Amino acid sequence: MDRLSIDGETHYVAREEAERGSNGPFYVVYRTTDRRERWGYLCGNCESTNTAMDTMGRIVCNDCPNQRKPTEWDAAHE
Repeated sequence: MDRLSIDGETHYVAREEAERGSNGPFYVVYRTTDRRERWGYLCGNCESTNTAMDTMGRIVCNDCPNQRKPTEWDAAHE
């Protein structure tokens, strides 16, 4: 796994664990090498960790237009 420093702490990027995005993958980031504590995502388009996920599973990068469509869909949310 790749190492990544976030706020002075070492985190680990699992590039083999990716979610498809519109402009590049989102890679899972963990706090530890044993993958027990998931931290968030790394945007594969701009390499930013400034990402967010909503309650429907949509992942967005707040630094570029990369996003993953929701995994759940309900017409009531339109």
